[in-house]
Amino acid sequence: MFEPHPENRYRLRLHRARSVVLTDEELVEIRAAQRTFEGAYIRTALGQFSFALVILKIFTSEFYSIGALFALYGTGILLTSLLRRQQGNKQFFSEVGEDGLSQKRFRTSGNVVVVLTALSVAAYGCLLGLTLKLGN
Repeated sequence: MFEPHPENRYRLRLHRARSVVLTDEELVEIRAAQRTFEGAYIRTALGQFSFALVILKIFTSEFYSIGALFALYGTGILLTSLLRRQQGNKQFFSEVGEDGLSQKRFRTSGNVVVVLTALSVAAYGCLLGLTLKLGN
């Protein structure tokens, strides 16, 4: 998943990713993608951490498991944002294949959506179970 030196493998206009000089339009596009995707995941994770802290500070000890669940959910979203960032960095560059030819492939972020959906369903399932356990 994470490569040791991906900047040597990805190219834009025949330049390696680490030595490419981007135009103003390309910079705007990359910054917009980072602001939209990476920022959204980070803000969501911070929101989950804040909500977990509120639960842990305000409520009694019987709610600690719910606060811990939200903290774990925030951590999962933060890790998902790292996955999305890693895949987003590949979006603007073409890959040099084994044969030395440049291959430009567009991939949607469907696998990130699947990971985030599974994480959310698991978290809300646990939240439902913990909430039902409080009634007993």
